[in-house]
Amino acid sequence: MGLAGDGAATELIGGNSMIRLLPPITRMFVETVATLVSSCARDCVAPEAAYAPRPPVGLDLRATSSWRAAMRKISRLIPIWVTSGRYAPRPGDGRVGKALRLKQTASVFAKACFFALIVAGLGGCSSTAYAPKTAVRTGTIRTSTLEQMETLNMDRAAPILIRIYKEESTLEVWKRDRSGKFALLKSYPICKFSGNLGPKIMQGDHQAPEGFYDIAPYQMNPNSSEYLAFNTGFPNAFDRSLGRTGSFLMVHGGCRSVGCYAMTDYAMEEIYGLVDEAFKGGQEKVQLQAFPFRMTAQNLASHAGDANMPFWEMLKAGNDAFLETDRPPRVAVCDRRYVFNPAVAGDLDPSAPCPIGIDSTPIAGALQPSRETTASAVPPNTGTIAYRTADPIAQKISESLRGIY
Repeated sequence: MGLAGDGAATELIGGNSMIRLLPPITRMFVETVATLVSSCARDCVAPEAAYAPRPPVGLDLRATSSWRAAMRKISRLIPIWVTSGRYAPRPGDGRVGKALRLKQTASVFAKACFFALIVAGLGGCSSTAYAPKTAVRTGTIRTSTLEQMETLNMDRAAPILIRIYKEESTLEVWKRDRSGKFALLKSYPICKFSGNLGPKIMQGDHQAPEGFYDIAPYQMNPNSSEYLAFNTGFPNAFDRSLGRTGSFLMVHGGCRSVGCYAMTDYAMEEIYGLVDEAFKGGQEKVQLQAFPFRMTAQNLASHAGDANMPFWEMLKAGNDAFLETDRPPRVAVCDRRYVFNPAVAGDLDPSAPCPIGIDSTPIAGALQPSRETTASAVPPNTGTIAYRTADPIAQKISESLRGIY
């Protein structure tokens, strides 16, 4: 049977399951090429080709069961056309060698077209419409941690709390157990934090923040350049009341830091997963407590004379409130100072004087600051920092920062 025309080409293309899987544009291109080749073969093989070889018997695309075999047969069409009709070499003609070379060139060209079609078909799979989308990272809680939850009588989706200690380079994840109290679930080493002990004051000081912060779902970043990250929430109401500036202070993967806490990708994968699952379990905010060191009386004594001591004593009051009740303290800000578990409900003005009776009952065993170094000893609207001290170094720092606040 001779080579059929457009109908055969259409039947071959349409009847092949591989071609139907190609993207629409690629499929249309293949169908068009097949139709043109079929038409060329029908019209270019001249009946006068007495001196030219006839098309091979059985070249029928409809009878072809293999797409690869069909393409091999189509690739022979150009050599047939080259050696047929008025272009065919006659016996004794000097054009025989030239025709053979042209035949070989045409055959190579046909095969190149075939591979181009295949590449075009595969290329369609990597287009925007067909390309697989990058999966959003959500973190992973490891089996050993899940087993620890069971040992500590904790639900997997129960609320959590995060505590950071700079001097010990440690981040702790605490989780609520079925009795309603929080217990330590797991500790992670901090790979790097920038700056020294003490709070962040201004943009560009490269200090990692200290204080009490809230992490909300919108602060989570699964597409961070540092693998996974969440924003600490700096500056909070306390920081803003003092005019402190800074942005994008994160807890993230990797091991480099410019005002952040870098945890390595491996540790951050689980930390992020624990925070993410707590949000999915219904927790609205995760409290983050960032300390310069473990807030023991001994550690405070070892840093006596530090200009940040009044601030750290204030943080210790929050630390003690948490350890006394095993529950995250309610945090408010007034008179430019932290107030923990305030006796007065409702929002407070961070810069206005605190209402009378705002402070909660003193925590048993807490270190009571002296009258001279009491946190929040700053009169309202004085324009100075939130704590005063008799330390001459601290007073000098206060004077130098007065223009900032």
